Amino acid sequence: MMFTSPTFVAKIGYFPDQNIDTGFLALNEGLKTIRKKVGEENYAAFVALSDKIRAHFEGGREDRTEDGIKGRDCIMDIEHILKTSRKRKPR
Repeated sequence: MMFTSPTFVAKIGYFPDQNIDTGFLALNEGLKTIRKKVGEENYAAFVALSDKIRAHFEGGREDRTEDGIKGRDCIMDIEHILKTSRKRKPR
């Protein structure tokens, strides 16, 4: 998501059907697969952040505003939650 945001069009052309809809479908489906593992509280946070990310990227399609940066910051927030939740739970 970081590399193709905010448009989600692959610059190298290997994935011509990739767009913002397919990118967020993949993210949200991926979140569903880890739902039990991360818990309901974290899952809800991830879904809320996914919605924020999409809103920021849609608002900054030309990548000339702060929206793209804000969306990428939300991705980092998801990563941070994942890392800290892993440290608290034994494997």
